[in-house]
Amino acid sequence: MNDTISVDDLAEPLMLSKDVYLSPDYARAEGEKLWAKVWQHAGRVEEIPNVGDFITYDIGNESILMVRSAPDTIKAFYNVCSHRGRQLAETPEGSHSCSGKRKLFVCGYHGWRYDLDGKCAHIPDPDDWKCALTEDRTRLTEVKVDTWGGWIWINMDPRCESLRAYLEPAAGHLDQFELDKMRYRWRKWIVFDCNWKVAIEAFAESYHVKSTHPQLNKYGDFYTVSYAQGLHGNNKFHSKKPEENNTATATVSRAGKGADARKTIAQMQQEFWETMQASTTPTLVEAAQRLVDELPEGTPPEQVHRHWMESARKDDAARGLIWPDLDRQKVADAGLAWQIFPNMTILQGNVFALCYRTRPYGTDPNKCIYEAFAIERFPEGQEPKTEWVRACADDETEWRQVLSQDFSNMRAVQRGMQSRSFRGPLPNPNQERKVTNLHRNLARYMGTGSPRRTG
Repeated sequence: MNDTISVDDLAEPLMLSKDVYLSPDYARAEGEKLWAKVWQHAGRVEEIPNVGDFITYDIGNESILMVRSAPDTIKAFYNVCSHRGRQLAETPEGSHSCSGKRKLFVCGYHGWRYDLDGKCAHIPDPDDWKCALTEDRTRLTEVKVDTWGGWIWINMDPRCESLRAYLEPAAGHLDQFELDKMRYRWRKWIVFDCNWKVAIEAFAESYHVKSTHPQLNKYGDFYTVSYAQGLHGNNKFHSKKPEENNTATATVSRAGKGADARKTIAQMQQEFWETMQASTTPTLVEAAQRLVDELPEGTPPEQVHRHWMESARKDDAARGLIWPDLDRQKVADAGLAWQIFPNMTILQGNVFALCYRTRPYGTDPNKCIYEAFAIERFPEGQEPKTEWVRACADDETEWRQVLSQDFSNMRAVQRGMQSRSFRGPLPNPNQERKVTNLHRNLARYMGTGSPRRTG
């Protein structure tokens, strides 16, 4: 793989090629050089809890079938009959994926049947092949599969590295949040008019917050610095006071902005819930509303934040939800959010996470499948029943204010990039380094030229 740009170089101004967003040839090549080689999350373990439960995952022109073949085993196969290539589980038109429960997968064309381990269990008139149908030729082709964070991950490369090795150092930082114990609060998707990279980059940095989400400016400075972390990247709040950087103080400083931290935290939590229904929980919102009554005016922001967290923790414990034992410095080291190469963003919290995934829509460079979902920790047995909901991009009541604001950028960026006057993106070398790192690693997989220096 061609890699001429080092991690250190990402701190310098670089220009990205706009062809990676617009070229039909590049989009087609991604299927073979990128998507067939990387680990990608394809669903949540909670979606297939019982033997025989299955879901499908479509990426480009491929479809992957994931099934719980035994109580402690998940298998993944190419979703295609070995006889004539018909898909075994078809995603209904306008749907996100196919799911259900089967004892056998039966091809609707000629009735070939496959068990949950992928072995061909029935072939009509097998003698016609004169004993040429060996198990190797008739069984379903397996795909590498593993789990982490409560997600099912697949990789089509039989020689790929382990999932854990691929996810580091992100996995090591995120394990503490026990994402595997969270469950869907809501999940939505849409076919959007932009390249998948435009969509994922819209959530890779906080540089856009001041202009795109002006309603949040009253809560303080959302300035963050982003970091290249191998294939992945994260970003952290950056304090103007050098001694506060890379500490728990800097991580929570935004929550204490304003004349009265008690009121600021309460207002911000209420706004997050109303405009995202994510990045917080009802317990955290309710605990924040009590701060004015429980603490005197003038309480230092750090003490306000600590009291708020302890109060919410006790409230959750009373209803049977025990928080993970988090170290404040390790939480600060994990930062605000992670971008998992190539197409996933995780904004993690103590008992919640807001996540985005984008992927190509076939091989059309001007469209993508965009997904957003909130996961949360619930008391045992109190998880809500959820399904994938296809929401309208222009309906703010479905996506709420914050995501609708981001959508306005995504569509306009894809259109604007097609101008002959546009030479290529110029990511901020401090705040948008996750974007540049995405393209540095993308170039390695695709075998193309790396981002080039400006000037």
